[in-house]
Amino acid sequence: MARPDSAFSLSWLPAPPDNVRAIVRALKGSAAFDAKAFRGLALTDLDVNQLESVSRALSVFEGESEKSGLAPFKLAIAASHTMEMASKTLPATALRHALHLKVHCASYGQAAQQLLEQGSDLARARPDAVLLAFDRHSLGLDRARLDNLQAETAIEEALGVIASLVAACHRNVGAPAIVQTLVPPQESLFGSFDASIAGSVRAMTIEFNAKLARRLRDGPDAVFDVAHLAAIVGLQQWQAPRLWYDAKIPFAVEAIALYNDHLCRILAALRGLARKCLVLDLDNTLWGGVIGDDGLEGIRIGQGCGTGEAFLAIQAMALELRQRGILLAVSSKNDEPNARLPFYHHAEMLLRETHFSVFQANWDDKASNLVTIARTLNIGTEALVFLDDNPAEREQVRQSLPEVAVPEVGDNPSEYVRTLMQAGYFEALAFAEEDRRRADMYGANLERSAFRQQAGDLAEYLRSLEMVCTIVPFDDAGRSRIAQLINKSNQFNLTTRRRTEAEVQAIACDPGKLALQIRLADRFGDNGMICIVIFDRLGDLWHCDTWLMSCRVLGRRVEEAVLAHVAKIARAAGVGRLTGEYIPSAKNALVRDHFAKLGFVLINALPDGTTHWELELAHYTSPDLPIKVAAAMPAHG
Repeated sequence: MARPDSAFSLSWLPAPPDNVRAIVRALKGSAAFDAKAFRGLALTDLDVNQLESVSRALSVFEGESEKSGLAPFKLAIAASHTMEMASKTLPATALRHALHLKVHCASYGQAAQQLLEQGSDLARARPDAVLLAFDRHSLGLDRARLDNLQAETAIEEALGVIASLVAACHRNVGAPAIVQTLVPPQESLFGSFDASIAGSVRAMTIEFNAKLARRLRDGPDAVFDVAHLAAIVGLQQWQAPRLWYDAKIPFAVEAIALYNDHLCRILAALRGLARKCLVLDLDNTLWGGVIGDDGLEGIRIGQGCGTGEAFLAIQAMALELRQRGILLAVSSKNDEPNARLPFYHHAEMLLRETHFSVFQANWDDKASNLVTIARTLNIGTEALVFLDDNPAEREQVRQSLPEVAVPEVGDNPSEYVRTLMQAGYFEALAFAEEDRRRADMYGANLERSAFRQQAGDLAEYLRSLEMVCTIVPFDDAGRSRIAQLINKSNQFNLTTRRRTEAEVQAIACDPGKLALQIRLADRFGDNGMICIVIFDRLGDLWHCDTWLMSCRVLGRRVEEAVLAHVAKIARAAGVGRLTGEYIPSAKNALVRDHFAKLGFVLINALPDGTTHWELELAHYTSPDLPIKVAAAMPAHG
């Protein structure tokens, strides 16, 4: 097992219990699948042998684990080297990221053939994503090209191979690709001068990686930056020449747990499971000292002192996270006036109170405060990351709210930034304008809530918001955000069907579907894209395949406006009925009665909780709504 001070250690996780083997035996012999116990074990720094034993125990409960509330994910691995050890341990790592993972590996030496052949075993596995794990040897970048033209040609040919495999993922498998970057060699042909020679293996590898990232940036596929991961560890420790020559294993065995964790972060992000909010303690977390005891002049923060600069770096990190769309909140055991004092009156503070979406300073336990924060923001507690210097507070949250991410930061504030960011809680697959504005949008939502308290009644409040709902067909500009919403929305999602960007594009071009994206703005600001609906056009009947909404606009009657718009289009097309279904999941009980509230009639209910609904348009009347609808008719309407 990696030692706590090892480069391969997952240092943000607590150490595993001493009796891992006995715990695994007990779990494997249980009469029923204990998801909480399995995940609790996975949330520790397990080594590769321990991960494999947990994966084997997990396989005993294949049917039960799929119904445990974990998000299902099928991953296919197409590799040019041996990936057996990684694939055997990935299911245990995936538990840490709230995933139920099934792995299908293409046979060694058959990766390209499996992807390029229609109807191959890999294609029939119907994975949610395909990992393309190709190395520089397989791509012809393992030997120096000392002619610049030859070097450029070799790089473009390697990129062409990857492009053809990515296209095969879309065409033959129907899934996005996750493409690994290439790890450069330890060895240098010219020493430091290698960086100046375009055809050195190091320079070609760096150029390949840069071009790969640029070419995949705006599409449905993802980059797995293994080169950066190897650089963090150090090439001398990452690469194991003997393992490569003997068994074509691309990295040291000790690196597998770390490799798996970084890969599973991408899978979780594809499922919309990346964290949304960083909750910060104050005393000895954002500044040194205790504001209630030391006063404004006694706390340590700012330039000129190592400790003060370390706390300043924590604030700078939090501010940058907010700028990329992560919400910030405070949970501090403190008298509230004292807690707020530095944000107004300490000149060295980077963070100000306006940067926080929720500010909780009281003497309640931290777990209760985190529940309040999540409820205020209308997100789940599983979307929270909690940073606190106090080990007792961290443990209390882990025990009470195991779904909250709690990094093990130790007692040295200079390590906090590195530990938190290496944990990868905020893994991203894209960065759009709506991500940049997310924190401000949540702030505006809190203003709406405060304004609601002053309004006389709900109808008056909704009218006073001056809402404008924009309903337009799917388009290229919104495709990335549409796929993001489809893959991360859980609570208000009637069927929780997932779609890749390529599938979203295909739906947009399909005349047999009505696909709409909905935005909402009001007097407090633009909420962005908040709703997606997809109907199958089946002659006289249109069936709702997908209906999802952002929970931050619940209670605003947007769903009624959307139905009125769909009904208008359907009637114009001569359609007599709309139908829909609700498929229950671990998280979408919120919308169990969605169709009933909209006037649909229940026509069938299955034992698993699935319900089918119908609306006769001849009996439907559009309601009087406090929303102005600006809409463009769909191209195939």
